[in-house]
Amino acid sequence: MAEEKEEFEMGLPNGVGEAMLAHAFEKFDIKLEQTEWGPKLIGEYDELVKVKEFLANAIQERLDELEGKK
Repeated sequence: MAEEKEEFEMGLPNGVGEAMLAHAFEKFDIKLEQTEWGPKLIGEYDELVKVKEFLANAIQERLDELEGKK
């Protein structure tokens, strides 16, 4: 019998664009659910930690581009 993994939820921070989200879905085993309070990601804890770091880096890179640092 397959072992069931516990799933967790993580709200999306402001500034996450569609392209960032698409890359996150390609790289990580996560799902997206729309709620009345906004979108949230669902997945195993370790995956969500990786996604959080990935999105934070992607947002920072975009901010650096907009500020002319890259």
